[in-house]
Amino acid sequence: MKFRIEKDSIGEVKVPSKALWGAQTQRAVNNFPISGIKMDFPFTKSFVSSLGLIKDAAAKANLKLKLISAKKAKAISKAAKEVWKEKHHQEFPVDVFQTGSGTSSNMNANEVIASLATKFAKTQIKPNDDVNMSQSSNDVIPTAIKISAHMDLTKKMLPALDDLIETIEKKAQTVQGTIKTGRTHLMDAMPIDFSEELLAWSCQLKSSKEMLNILSKKLLVLPQGGTAVGSGINAPKNFAKYFAQEMTNIYDKKTKFVASKNFYHELSAQDCSVQLSGELKNLAIILMKISNDLRWMNSGPLTGLSEIELKALQPGSSIMPGKVNPVIPEAVAMVSADVIGNDVSITVAAQSGSFQLNVMLPVIAYNLLKSINLLSGAMKSLSKNAIKSFKVNQKNLEVSLSKNPILVTALNPIIGYDKAAFIAKKAYKENRPILEVAIEETGISETKLKKLLDPSKIAKGGL
Repeated sequence: MKFRIEKDSIGEVKVPSKALWGAQTQRAVNNFPISGIKMDFPFTKSFVSSLGLIKDAAAKANLKLKLISAKKAKAISKAAKEVWKEKHHQEFPVDVFQTGSGTSSNMNANEVIASLATKFAKTQIKPNDDVNMSQSSNDVIPTAIKISAHMDLTKKMLPALDDLIETIEKKAQTVQGTIKTGRTHLMDAMPIDFSEELLAWSCQLKSSKEMLNILSKKLLVLPQGGTAVGSGINAPKNFAKYFAQEMTNIYDKKTKFVASKNFYHELSAQDCSVQLSGELKNLAIILMKISNDLRWMNSGPLTGLSEIELKALQPGSSIMPGKVNPVIPEAVAMVSADVIGNDVSITVAAQSGSFQLNVMLPVIAYNLLKSINLLSGAMKSLSKNAIKSFKVNQKNLEVSLSKNPILVTALNPIIGYDKAAFIAKKAYKENRPILEVAIEETGISETKLKKLLDPSKIAKGGL
Protein backbone atom coordinates (compact mmCIF):
# COMPACT_ATOMS: atom_id res chain seq x y z
CA MET A 1 0.00 0.00 0.00
CA LYS A 2 1.22 3.44 -0.90
CA PHE A 3 1.13 6.25 1.65
CA ARG A 4 1.29 10.01 1.78
CA ILE A 5 2.43 12.22 4.64
CA GLU A 6 -0.16 14.40 6.38
CA LYS A 7 0.44 16.89 9.17
CA ASP A 8 -1.60 18.02 12.18
CA SER A 9 -0.81 19.93 15.38
CA ILE A 10 1.07 16.92 16.78
CA GLY A 11 3.25 16.26 13.74
CA GLU A 12 3.44 14.01 10.69
CA VAL A 13 1.53 10.78 10.09
CA LYS A 14 1.39 8.30 7.22
CA VAL A 15 -2.02 8.08 5.50
CA PRO A 16 -3.04 5.68 2.68
CA SER A 17 -2.45 7.63 -0.53
CA LYS A 18 -5.99 7.18 -1.90
CA ALA A 19 -7.80 7.86 1.39
CA LEU A 20 -9.97 10.97 1.59
CA TRP A 21 -9.34 11.27 5.32
CA GLY A 22 -6.36 13.06 6.87
CA ALA A 23 -4.01 12.99 9.82
CA GLN A 24 -6.48 13.07 12.71
CA THR A 25 -8.58 10.25 11.28
CA GLN A 26 -5.46 8.17 10.71
CA ARG A 27 -4.27 8.73 14.28
CA ALA A 28 -7.65 7.46 15.49
CA VAL A 29 -7.33 4.37 13.26
CA ASN A 30 -3.88 3.75 14.74
CA ASN A 31 -4.96 4.47 18.32
CA PHE A 32 -8.20 2.46 18.46
CA PRO A 33 -7.77 -0.97 16.84
CA ILE A 34 -10.26 -2.27 19.41
CA SER A 35 -13.39 -3.87 18.00
CA GLY A 36 -13.20 -3.64 14.23
CA ILE A 37 -16.70 -2.17 14.40
CA LYS A 38 -16.47 1.01 12.38
CA MET A 39 -18.87 3.92 12.43
CA ASP A 40 -19.90 2.75 8.97
CA PHE A 41 -21.18 -0.50 10.50
CA PRO A 42 -24.61 -1.46 9.06
CA PHE A 43 -26.34 -0.43 12.28
CA THR A 44 -24.71 2.99 12.25
CA LYS A 45 -24.81 4.04 8.59
CA SER A 46 -27.34 6.69 9.53
CA PHE A 47 -24.85 8.16 12.02
CA VAL A 48 -22.30 8.77 9.26
CA SER A 49 -25.07 10.17 7.06
CA SER A 50 -26.13 12.49 9.86
CA LEU A 51 -22.59 13.88 10.04
CA GLY A 52 -22.91 14.77 6.37
CA LEU A 53 -26.28 16.41 7.00
CA ILE A 54 -24.81 18.44 9.86
CA LYS A 55 -21.87 19.70 7.79
CA ASP A 56 -24.21 20.59 4.93
CA ALA A 57 -26.58 22.55 7.17
CA ALA A 58 -23.68 24.22 9.01
CA ALA A 59 -22.12 25.42 5.74
CA LYS A 60 -25.44 26.91 4.64
CA ALA A 61 -25.94 28.58 8.05
CA ASN A 62 -22.40 30.01 7.97
CA LEU A 63 -23.06 31.38 4.50
CA LYS A 64 -26.26 33.02 5.67
CA LEU A 65 -24.25 34.61 8.50
CA LYS A 66 -21.60 35.73 5.97
CA LEU A 67 -18.84 33.84 7.75
CA ILE A 68 -17.74 31.89 4.68
CA SER A 69 -17.56 32.58 0.96
CA ALA A 70 -20.27 31.29 -1.31
CA LYS A 71 -17.67 29.30 -3.25
CA LYS A 72 -16.48 27.42 -0.17
CA ALA A 73 -19.97 26.94 1.27
CA LYS A 74 -21.25 25.53 -2.01
CA ALA A 75 -18.34 23.10 -2.26
CA ILE A 76 -18.72 21.95 1.36
CA SER A 77 -22.46 21.43 0.89
CA LYS A 78 -21.87 19.43 -2.29
CA ALA A 79 -19.27 17.24 -0.57
CA ALA A 80 -21.41 16.83 2.55
CA LYS A 81 -24.38 15.82 0.41
CA GLU A 82 -22.32 13.01 -1.09
CA VAL A 83 -21.58 11.81 2.44
CA TRP A 84 -25.17 11.83 3.61
CA LYS A 85 -26.14 10.10 0.35
CA GLU A 86 -23.78 7.26 1.44
CA LYS A 87 -21.34 7.69 -1.45
CA HIS A 88 -18.24 7.73 0.75
CA HIS A 89 -19.10 5.69 3.84
CA GLN A 90 -16.05 3.50 3.25
CA GLU A 91 -13.99 6.56 4.13
CA PHE A 92 -15.08 6.35 7.78
CA PRO A 93 -12.72 3.75 9.28
CA VAL A 94 -12.69 4.92 12.91
CA ASP A 95 -13.62 2.33 15.54
CA VAL A 96 -16.79 2.83 17.59
CA PHE A 97 -14.67 2.58 20.72
CA GLN A 98 -12.72 5.82 20.42
CA THR A 99 -12.41 9.08 22.29
CA GLY A 100 -15.58 9.57 24.31
CA SER A 101 -16.57 12.87 22.73
CA GLY A 102 -16.54 11.31 19.27
CA THR A 103 -13.96 13.90 18.16
CA SER A 104 -12.30 11.32 15.92
CA SER A 105 -15.54 10.71 14.01
CA ASN A 106 -16.25 14.42 13.73
CA MET A 107 -12.75 15.06 12.37
CA ASN A 108 -13.15 12.07 10.07
CA ALA A 109 -16.18 13.81 8.56
CA ASN A 110 -14.39 17.18 8.46
CA GLU A 111 -11.36 15.71 6.68
CA VAL A 112 -13.30 13.66 4.13
CA ILE A 113 -15.60 16.56 3.28
CA ALA A 114 -12.66 19.00 3.12
CA SER A 115 -10.84 16.71 0.65
CA LEU A 116 -13.90 16.43 -1.58
CA ALA A 117 -14.77 20.12 -1.30
CA THR A 118 -11.21 21.15 -2.19
CA LYS A 119 -11.52 19.20 -5.44
CA PHE A 120 -14.91 20.72 -6.18
CA ALA A 121 -13.90 24.33 -5.42
CA LYS A 122 -10.33 23.98 -6.74
CA THR A 123 -9.20 25.95 -3.72
CA GLN A 124 -8.03 24.72 -0.33
CA ILE A 125 -10.79 24.04 2.15
CA LYS A 126 -9.64 23.24 5.67
CA PRO A 127 -11.25 20.60 7.91
CA ASN A 128 -11.24 22.71 11.08
CA ASP A 129 -11.47 26.30 9.88
CA ASP A 130 -14.00 25.74 7.09
CA VAL A 131 -15.93 22.47 7.43
CA ASN A 132 -16.05 22.65 11.25
CA MET A 133 -16.79 26.39 11.33
CA SER A 134 -19.10 27.42 14.22
CA GLN A 135 -19.02 23.84 15.53
CA SER A 136 -17.33 21.58 18.04
CA SER A 137 -17.26 17.81 18.28
CA ASN A 138 -19.02 18.35 21.60
CA ASP A 139 -22.19 19.58 19.90
CA VAL A 140 -21.81 17.80 16.55
CA ILE A 141 -21.84 14.27 17.98
CA PRO A 142 -24.86 14.75 20.32
CA THR A 143 -26.65 16.30 17.35
CA ALA A 144 -25.69 13.35 15.14
CA ILE A 145 -27.06 10.94 17.75
CA LYS A 146 -30.44 12.66 17.69
CA ILE A 147 -30.67 13.03 13.92
CA SER A 148 -29.58 9.46 13.16
CA ALA A 149 -31.90 8.04 15.81
CA HIS A 150 -34.81 10.04 14.38
CA MET A 151 -33.92 8.89 10.89
CA ASP A 152 -33.87 5.17 11.72
CA LEU A 153 -36.81 5.39 14.12
CA THR A 154 -39.20 7.12 11.74
CA LYS A 155 -38.06 5.62 8.44
CA LYS A 156 -37.39 2.04 9.54
CA MET A 157 -38.72 1.05 12.93
CA LEU A 158 -42.07 2.79 13.20
CA PRO A 159 -43.16 1.53 9.74
CA ALA A 160 -42.13 -2.01 10.80
CA LEU A 161 -44.10 -1.58 14.03
CA ASP A 162 -47.16 -0.37 12.11
CA ASP A 163 -46.94 -3.37 9.82
CA LEU A 164 -46.70 -5.77 12.77
CA ILE A 165 -49.73 -4.20 14.46
CA GLU A 166 -51.72 -4.41 11.22
CA THR A 167 -50.73 -8.05 10.68
CA ILE A 168 -51.77 -9.02 14.21
CA GLU A 169 -55.11 -7.26 13.92
CA LYS A 170 -55.85 -8.88 10.56
CA LYS A 171 -54.97 -12.26 12.04
CA ALA A 172 -57.25 -11.52 14.99
CA GLN A 173 -60.13 -10.99 12.57
CA THR A 174 -59.54 -14.37 10.96
CA VAL A 175 -59.58 -16.23 14.29
CA GLN A 176 -62.44 -14.28 15.88
CA GLY A 177 -64.93 -16.69 17.42
CA THR A 178 -62.29 -19.38 17.85
CA ILE A 179 -62.41 -20.35 21.53
CA LYS A 180 -59.33 -21.71 23.27
CA THR A 181 -58.17 -22.46 26.78
CA GLY A 182 -56.83 -19.41 28.57
CA ARG A 183 -53.84 -19.89 30.84
CA THR A 184 -52.54 -18.29 34.01
CA HIS A 185 -49.35 -19.49 35.68
CA LEU A 186 -49.03 -21.71 32.55
CA MET A 187 -52.00 -23.63 33.96
CA ASP A 188 -55.43 -24.14 32.40
CA ALA A 189 -57.74 -21.20 33.07
CA MET A 190 -61.01 -19.83 31.71
CA PRO A 191 -61.66 -20.02 27.98
CA ILE A 192 -60.98 -16.99 25.83
CA ASP A 193 -61.60 -15.90 22.28
CA PHE A 194 -58.34 -16.39 20.37
CA SER A 195 -58.78 -12.95 18.83
CA GLU A 196 -58.66 -11.32 22.26
CA GLU A 197 -55.28 -12.91 22.92
CA LEU A 198 -53.91 -11.41 19.70
CA LEU A 199 -55.53 -8.02 20.26
CA ALA A 200 -53.83 -7.85 23.66
CA TRP A 201 -50.51 -8.03 21.79
CA SER A 202 -51.67 -5.28 19.47
CA CYS A 203 -52.68 -3.11 22.42
CA GLN A 204 -49.22 -3.49 23.95
CA LEU A 205 -47.55 -2.54 20.70
CA LYS A 206 -49.80 0.48 20.21
CA SER A 207 -48.92 1.72 23.68
CA SER A 208 -45.23 1.46 22.84
CA LYS A 209 -45.79 3.22 19.53
CA GLU A 210 -47.47 6.11 21.35
CA MET A 211 -44.41 6.61 23.55
CA LEU A 212 -42.01 6.29 20.62
CA ASN A 213 -43.90 9.00 18.72
CA ILE A 214 -43.56 11.32 21.72
CA LEU A 215 -39.83 10.61 21.96
CA SER A 216 -39.33 11.07 18.21
CA LYS A 217 -40.36 14.71 18.66
CA LYS A 218 -37.77 15.17 21.40
CA LEU A 219 -35.11 14.06 18.93
CA LEU A 220 -35.84 17.17 16.87
CA VAL A 221 -34.48 19.47 19.61
CA LEU A 222 -30.83 19.91 18.61
CA PRO A 223 -27.70 20.73 20.63
CA GLN A 224 -25.94 22.26 17.62
CA GLY A 225 -24.77 25.74 18.56
CA GLY A 226 -23.53 24.90 22.04
CA THR A 227 -20.02 24.27 20.62
CA ALA A 228 -17.41 23.28 23.26
CA VAL A 229 -19.13 23.53 26.65
CA GLY A 230 -22.62 24.88 25.95
CA SER A 231 -21.78 28.58 25.88
CA GLY A 232 -21.68 28.71 22.08
CA ILE A 233 -18.11 30.03 21.92
CA ASN A 234 -16.98 30.73 18.31
CA ALA A 235 -20.53 30.42 17.01
CA PRO A 236 -22.57 33.55 16.13
CA LYS A 237 -25.69 34.25 18.13
CA ASN A 238 -28.11 33.12 15.40
CA PHE A 239 -26.11 30.12 14.21
CA ALA A 240 -28.20 27.55 16.12
CA LYS A 241 -31.43 29.03 14.77
CA TYR A 242 -30.22 29.09 11.17
CA PHE A 243 -28.71 25.64 11.49
CA ALA A 244 -32.04 24.15 12.62
CA GLN A 245 -33.79 25.88 9.71
CA GLU A 246 -31.31 24.55 7.19
CA MET A 247 -31.47 21.06 8.69
CA THR A 248 -35.25 21.13 8.27
CA ASN A 249 -34.90 22.18 4.61
CA ILE A 250 -32.34 19.47 3.85
CA TYR A 251 -33.81 16.58 5.86
CA ASP A 252 -37.53 16.87 5.33
CA LYS A 253 -39.44 20.12 5.24
CA LYS A 254 -42.30 18.47 7.15
CA THR A 255 -39.91 17.56 9.99
CA LYS A 256 -39.16 20.74 11.93
CA PHE A 257 -35.87 20.79 13.83
CA VAL A 258 -35.39 23.43 16.52
CA ALA A 259 -32.45 24.62 18.57
CA SER A 260 -32.30 23.54 22.18
CA LYS A 261 -33.09 26.15 24.82
CA ASN A 262 -30.28 24.86 27.03
CA PHE A 263 -27.10 23.69 25.33
CA TYR A 264 -25.40 22.95 28.64
CA HIS A 265 -28.02 20.30 29.28
CA GLU A 266 -27.73 18.80 25.80
CA LEU A 267 -23.94 18.49 25.90
CA SER A 268 -23.56 17.19 29.44
CA ALA A 269 -26.45 14.71 29.46
CA GLN A 270 -28.04 12.08 27.24
CA ASP A 271 -31.52 12.07 28.78
CA CYS A 272 -33.31 11.67 25.46
CA SER A 273 -31.15 8.69 24.46
CA VAL A 274 -31.85 7.04 27.83
CA GLN A 275 -35.60 7.62 27.47
CA LEU A 276 -35.63 6.28 23.93
CA SER A 277 -33.53 3.27 24.87
CA GLY A 278 -35.89 2.58 27.75
CA GLU A 279 -38.87 2.45 25.42
CA LEU A 280 -36.94 0.31 22.95
CA LYS A 281 -36.28 -2.07 25.83
CA ASN A 282 -40.01 -2.06 26.63
CA LEU A 283 -40.78 -2.89 23.00
CA ALA A 284 -38.20 -5.70 23.14
CA ILE A 285 -39.95 -7.12 26.20
CA ILE A 286 -43.30 -7.02 24.38
CA LEU A 287 -41.80 -8.84 21.41
CA MET A 288 -40.26 -11.44 23.68
CA LYS A 289 -43.65 -12.05 25.31
CA ILE A 290 -45.30 -12.44 21.89
CA SER A 291 -42.50 -14.74 20.73
CA ASN A 292 -42.73 -16.95 23.80
CA ASP A 293 -46.53 -17.15 23.51
CA LEU A 294 -46.10 -18.31 19.92
CA ARG A 295 -43.50 -20.88 20.96
CA TRP A 296 -45.77 -22.30 23.65
CA MET A 297 -48.83 -22.40 21.40
CA ASN A 298 -46.77 -24.11 18.70
CA SER A 299 -45.19 -26.63 21.08
CA GLY A 300 -45.56 -30.31 20.25
CA PRO A 301 -46.73 -31.47 17.84
CA LEU A 302 -47.79 -34.45 19.99
CA THR A 303 -46.81 -33.75 23.59
CA GLY A 304 -47.09 -29.94 23.69
CA LEU A 305 -50.01 -27.54 23.39
CA SER A 306 -50.08 -27.71 19.59
CA GLU A 307 -52.73 -24.98 19.39
CA ILE A 308 -51.17 -23.46 16.28
CA GLU A 309 -48.80 -24.55 13.59
CA LEU A 310 -46.09 -22.11 12.61
CA LYS A 311 -44.95 -22.27 9.00
CA ALA A 312 -42.11 -24.75 8.51
CA LEU A 313 -39.17 -22.66 7.33
CA GLN A 314 -36.21 -25.01 7.77
CA PRO A 315 -35.28 -28.43 9.22
CA GLY A 316 -35.02 -28.09 12.98
CA SER A 317 -32.36 -30.62 13.87
CA SER A 318 -29.10 -31.96 12.53
CA ILE A 319 -29.78 -35.35 14.13
CA MET A 320 -33.56 -35.71 14.60
CA PRO A 321 -35.25 -36.15 11.19
CA GLY A 322 -38.59 -34.43 10.69
CA LYS A 323 -38.14 -31.97 13.54
CA VAL A 324 -39.25 -28.40 12.84
CA ASN A 325 -38.55 -25.60 15.31
CA PRO A 326 -40.11 -22.15 15.91
CA VAL A 327 -37.07 -20.39 14.45
CA ILE A 328 -38.56 -16.93 13.93
CA PRO A 329 -39.85 -16.46 17.50
CA GLU A 330 -36.50 -17.73 18.78
CA ALA A 331 -34.61 -15.21 16.64
CA VAL A 332 -36.88 -12.39 17.79
CA ALA A 333 -36.38 -13.41 21.42
CA MET A 334 -32.61 -13.21 20.92
CA VAL A 335 -32.96 -9.75 19.41
CA SER A 336 -34.99 -8.75 22.46
CA ALA A 337 -32.27 -10.03 24.79
CA ASP A 338 -29.65 -8.03 22.90
CA VAL A 339 -31.74 -4.85 23.01
CA ILE A 340 -32.20 -5.23 26.76
CA GLY A 341 -28.41 -5.51 27.05
CA ASN A 342 -27.94 -2.44 24.85
CA ASP A 343 -30.13 -0.49 27.25
CA VAL A 344 -27.82 -1.39 30.12
CA SER A 345 -24.83 -0.12 28.11
CA ILE A 346 -26.61 3.14 27.33
CA THR A 347 -27.66 3.56 30.96
CA VAL A 348 -24.09 3.19 32.19
CA ALA A 349 -22.73 5.39 29.41
CA ALA A 350 -25.27 8.14 29.97
CA GLN A 351 -24.26 8.64 33.60
CA SER A 352 -20.75 9.51 32.41
CA GLY A 353 -21.67 13.12 31.84
CA SER A 354 -18.98 14.73 33.95
CA PHE A 355 -19.53 18.47 34.26
CA GLN A 356 -20.07 19.89 30.73
CA LEU A 357 -19.68 16.81 28.53
CA ASN A 358 -20.69 13.18 28.32
CA VAL A 359 -17.61 11.14 27.40
CA MET A 360 -19.25 7.95 26.13
CA LEU A 361 -21.13 9.36 23.15
CA PRO A 362 -20.00 6.92 20.40
CA VAL A 363 -21.05 3.83 22.35
CA ILE A 364 -24.43 5.45 23.08
CA ALA A 365 -24.88 6.11 19.37
CA TYR A 366 -23.85 2.57 18.46
CA ASN A 367 -26.11 0.79 20.92
CA LEU A 368 -29.09 3.08 20.35
CA LEU A 369 -28.98 2.66 16.58
CA LYS A 370 -28.25 -1.04 16.93
CA SER A 371 -31.41 -1.49 19.01
CA ILE A 372 -33.55 0.46 16.54
CA ASN A 373 -32.28 -1.50 13.55
CA LEU A 374 -32.46 -4.90 15.25
CA LEU A 375 -36.04 -4.30 16.35
CA SER A 376 -36.96 -3.11 12.86
CA GLY A 377 -35.70 -6.31 11.27
CA ALA A 378 -37.14 -8.54 13.98
CA MET A 379 -40.63 -7.08 13.67
CA LYS A 380 -40.61 -7.46 9.88
CA SER A 381 -39.64 -11.12 10.21
CA LEU A 382 -42.13 -11.81 13.01
CA SER A 383 -44.94 -10.26 10.99
CA LYS A 384 -44.19 -11.91 7.65
CA ASN A 385 -42.81 -15.30 8.68
CA ALA A 386 -44.71 -16.16 11.85
CA ILE A 387 -47.92 -14.29 12.63
CA LYS A 388 -49.24 -13.82 9.12
CA SER A 389 -48.80 -17.49 8.21
CA PHE A 390 -49.55 -19.58 11.31
CA LYS A 391 -52.48 -22.02 11.22
CA VAL A 392 -54.91 -22.81 14.04
CA ASN A 393 -55.24 -26.44 15.11
CA GLN A 394 -58.99 -26.28 15.76
CA LYS A 395 -59.42 -29.93 16.81
CA ASN A 396 -56.73 -29.65 19.47
CA LEU A 397 -58.37 -26.51 20.85
CA GLU A 398 -61.72 -28.26 21.09
CA VAL A 399 -60.30 -31.37 22.80
CA SER A 400 -58.47 -29.35 25.42
CA LEU A 401 -61.54 -27.22 26.04
CA SER A 402 -63.81 -30.21 26.61
CA LYS A 403 -61.48 -31.59 29.25
CA ASN A 404 -60.68 -28.28 30.91
CA PRO A 405 -61.76 -28.67 34.56
CA ILE A 406 -61.68 -24.91 35.02
CA LEU A 407 -64.90 -24.60 33.00
CA VAL A 408 -66.68 -25.50 36.21
CA THR A 409 -65.97 -21.94 37.40
CA ALA A 410 -69.09 -20.92 35.50
CA LEU A 411 -71.16 -23.02 37.95
CA ASN A 412 -69.83 -21.20 41.04
CA PRO A 413 -72.85 -18.84 41.35
CA ILE A 414 -75.24 -21.83 41.21
CA ILE A 415 -73.60 -24.69 43.13
CA GLY A 416 -70.90 -22.86 45.12
CA TYR A 417 -67.11 -22.94 45.03
CA ASP A 418 -66.63 -26.16 47.06
CA LYS A 419 -69.01 -28.27 44.97
CA ALA A 420 -67.50 -26.88 41.77
CA ALA A 421 -64.01 -27.75 43.03
CA PHE A 422 -65.11 -31.31 43.73
CA ILE A 423 -66.46 -31.70 40.18
CA ALA A 424 -63.31 -30.25 38.66
CA LYS A 425 -61.03 -32.57 40.61
CA LYS A 426 -63.15 -35.64 39.82
CA ALA A 427 -63.23 -34.83 36.11
CA TYR A 428 -59.48 -34.33 36.05
CA LYS A 429 -58.78 -37.51 38.06
CA GLU A 430 -61.03 -39.68 35.90
CA ASN A 431 -60.04 -37.94 32.64
CA ARG A 432 -63.66 -37.22 31.82
CA PRO A 433 -65.40 -34.17 30.36
CA ILE A 434 -66.65 -31.63 32.87
CA LEU A 435 -70.16 -31.80 31.41
CA GLU A 436 -70.41 -35.54 32.06
CA VAL A 437 -69.35 -35.26 35.71
CA ALA A 438 -71.51 -32.16 36.31
CA ILE A 439 -74.60 -34.04 35.14
CA GLU A 440 -73.87 -36.75 37.72
CA GLU A 441 -73.11 -34.46 40.62
CA THR A 442 -75.48 -31.48 40.33
CA GLY A 443 -78.90 -32.63 39.27
CA ILE A 444 -78.99 -29.79 36.77
CA SER A 445 -80.36 -30.75 33.37
CA GLU A 446 -77.97 -31.53 30.56
CA THR A 447 -79.50 -28.80 28.41
CA LYS A 448 -78.93 -26.14 31.06
CA LEU A 449 -75.44 -27.38 31.83
CA LYS A 450 -74.49 -27.25 28.17
CA LYS A 451 -75.51 -23.59 28.11
CA LEU A 452 -73.70 -22.80 31.38
CA LEU A 453 -70.54 -24.63 30.33
CA ASP A 454 -70.51 -23.37 26.75
CA PRO A 455 -66.91 -22.12 26.24
CA SER A 456 -67.97 -19.47 23.71
CA LYS A 457 -70.42 -18.00 26.23
CA ILE A 458 -67.92 -18.21 29.08
CA ALA A 459 -65.30 -16.45 26.95
CA LYS A 460 -67.55 -13.38 26.80
CA GLY A 461 -67.42 -13.01 30.59
CA GLY A 462 -70.17 -11.84 32.93
CA LEU A 463 -72.67 -13.99 34.88
